[in-house]
Amino acid sequence: MTEDICIIIPVYENARTVRDVAERALKQCRTVFVVDDGSHDNPAGQLEGLPVTLLRHSRNKGKGKALKTGFKAARAAGFKKAITLDGDGQHFPEDVASFIEVAGEHPDAMIIGSRNLRMENMPGGNTFANKFSNFWFRLQTGVSLPDTQSGFRLYQLDRLGSLWYLTSRYEAELEMLVAQCWKNVEMIPVGIRVWYPPAGERVTHFRPFLDFLRISILNTVLCILAVLYGYPSRLLGRR
Repeated sequence: MTEDICIIIPVYENARTVRDVAERALKQCRTVFVVDDGSHDNPAGQLEGLPVTLLRHSRNKGKGKALKTGFKAARAAGFKKAITLDGDGQHFPEDVASFIEVAGEHPDAMIIGSRNLRMENMPGGNTFANKFSNFWFRLQTGVSLPDTQSGFRLYQLDRLGSLWYLTSRYEAELEMLVAQCWKNVEMIPVGIRVWYPPAGERVTHFRPFLDFLRISILNTVLCILAVLYGYPSRLLGRR
């Protein structure tokens, strides 16, 4: 196991799956932070006896805020890198090994998990949303990535700056990705597995109209900022 890497798992209403995810994550990294974003189903009770660090929000603040809480705790504990993965069971913690391997070859890179969007049982909306997101990301940064919506990532904690972001929910992950690219952080995709339960069993907190509206507003703002700051920063090689 790599001493300077930890795992951060944001959870919201994932009591049914969080213990299995945390147990498997602990086999990959010695330090695992679980951030309970104001859940009502008591995920903390499912983690009893596990050597994880539990961080809790008194109310739901959004995935972006949960990640920020995890990043701050990881920095305070002296970690240089953090791997984020979801607590709903869709990600395979065993794939952390691939991130660690790539991090050894590219120690300063941000590593982004890349799903097979043509796999069986992949929700059609996910494929469309990812293509939509990939297009805007390429426009805002000049960089092409196969999966800009994946939450399975390795972040360089010292490159995250003040952790001040415009957004706090799902769209925060897109904003973080763009911001890192504007800082000329190398982007490396790595293949990951993903599991989607049958349609009737899926649990999602995505609100189609409201969240799509928030993402669209963010993309508009990021396109403006790309002209004023992003592209000049990349051309000047700012880090």
